[in-house]
Amino acid sequence: MIQRNALRSWVRLCADVEVILFGDEEGAAEIAGELGIRHEPSVERNAHGTKRLDAMFARAQAVARHDVLCYVNCDIILPADFSAALERVKAAHTRFLMVGRRWDTDVEAALDFAAVDWGARVKRLAQERGVQQPGWSVDYFAFRRGLYAEMPALVVGRVWWDHWLVWKARDAGADVVDASRVVTAIHQNHNYGYHPAGAHGVWNDEQARQNFALAGGRGHLFTIDDATHILEDEGEHGNWRRHWAPYWRRVRPAIVPAWFAIMDATRPLRSAVGLRTVDARRSR
Repeated sequence: MIQRNALRSWVRLCADVEVILFGDEEGAAEIAGELGIRHEPSVERNAHGTKRLDAMFARAQAVARHDVLCYVNCDIILPADFSAALERVKAAHTRFLMVGRRWDTDVEAALDFAAVDWGARVKRLAQERGVQQPGWSVDYFAFRRGLYAEMPALVVGRVWWDHWLVWKARDAGADVVDASRVVTAIHQNHNYGYHPAGAHGVWNDEQARQNFALAGGRGHLFTIDDATHILEDEGEHGNWRRHWAPYWRRVRPAIVPAWFAIMDATRPLRSAVGLRTVDARRSR
């Protein structure tokens, strides 16, 4: 259901959108035929059988009809505001990477795409009941063909590959545009059942460590906070916070555990006054 919701939202982004679905998992060929999208079942994998990002990027840049591409995880719903933002970024930048923070949201049923206001409905659900994640959660990457001509053999389904993509764009001299304030990218909450150790394994297993090494270590791992520009309804401006981002990455490992310890310790008090954890997370 999650993947179908995502794919159905993508094919409605604009009249001439091309969707390329990678992978030979059960149901992939069927949904590709149903939606009339391009299916690439053959994907290079590492020794563990996990899909390699570099192979997918190379293939997509070789066969795509359009000069602007976007890699997006197959649990992300993209409403029409994504296309509007991308048009603005394309017009303002020659070399760019557009990224944005996602909204973690419980989506419990297939969306009714026959409804004219389906986009407004799901955006309202995300903004009223979801939580917008911080800058280290990156799930879509829009760029012009050729920006990622060479990539290490990073794999998806683990961490660090997304942060490398942001670093690489900055290293290549591209403008990195944070569209979080104008794009409601909806991440449909799910478990990590594909890994025997769950989310802990995704962050800490051998393949995660390999991704870290292939990326070149912490100096080659950027987040949305490192964006050079911020896109807003009123226009676009520089992101002064990018100068602080490297220092925040150094202190975050110490601050974040302390923050959650404070949250745990004050939970009874906050519950007594009616301040739920999710409200605090939204405020932060």
